[in-house]
Amino acid sequence: MTGQATSASPNHGTTASGSSFYAAMRILPRAQREAMFQIYSFCRQVDDIADSSGPRGERRAALEQWRRDIDALYQGRPPARLQDYAASVKEFGLDREDFLAIIDGMEMDVLQDIRAPDLATLDLYCDRVASAVGRLSVRVFGLPREDGILLAHHLGRALQLTNILRDIDEDAGIGRLYLPREGLLQAGIASTDPLTVAADPALPGVCAPLVERAKDHFRKADEIMVRNSRRAVRAPRIMSKYYRAILELLVLRGFANPRTPVRLDKMARIAILLRHAFF
Repeated sequence: MTGQATSASPNHGTTASGSSFYAAMRILPRAQREAMFQIYSFCRQVDDIADSSGPRGERRAALEQWRRDIDALYQGRPPARLQDYAASVKEFGLDREDFLAIIDGMEMDVLQDIRAPDLATLDLYCDRVASAVGRLSVRVFGLPREDGILLAHHLGRALQLTNILRDIDEDAGIGRLYLPREGLLQAGIASTDPLTVAADPALPGVCAPLVERAKDHFRKADEIMVRNSRRAVRAPRIMSKYYRAILELLVLRGFANPRTPVRLDKMARIAILLRHAFF
């Protein structure tokens, strides 16, 4: 799948220590940091199942085992791989439904390769693979419940839409297309074949509305963070700044072919971290 927004998520195969997620979470107190790395580890493991090349039946069975393991965790019988999670679940009030929603999101990539979902399905996908991660995270950060849920809604979608716009060519290479069907039709693109769409000269017209949608979610996330404790929003603010910078680089580069990969360089990441973690 396109990089899940845990880091919101790094791309395929990226380890926590090399990601923007790692840098943002290192600033947290120990209990919060450990809980966030547990959430990250869970997301990474189910993401790896969704992205593996194994038979779909085996991947579905592996995700179903994760569902059973989460249920066991909340029934007070955590399996070995979730043994350390019990304390975090209790301390931060993590909701079982959010863990299960993340698994549901991974399953959307397993049942069939996503190709030009309608806007409602795309929004559901973003909620499951990104905003559900956010709902777990804001509990750890200590935001008030209502604002925490709102922040997870908007920032999760902002990060995931940025991932989708960044990873068009990578996703097409594995047979996936997350751009919405309505946008393709409006731009005059009839195909839903990922490689065909990625090469279509009308592609920038599909991406432009998604850019604006992501920007709107970033703005709304900012409004929520401004009215909450700086300490509680330090980590999500860093993630927001990282991904907003990536979105700006994507807009600067454009979406016409040929598209060069976009990355936020190390100095830019350090500058964001210093500004929002320490000053």
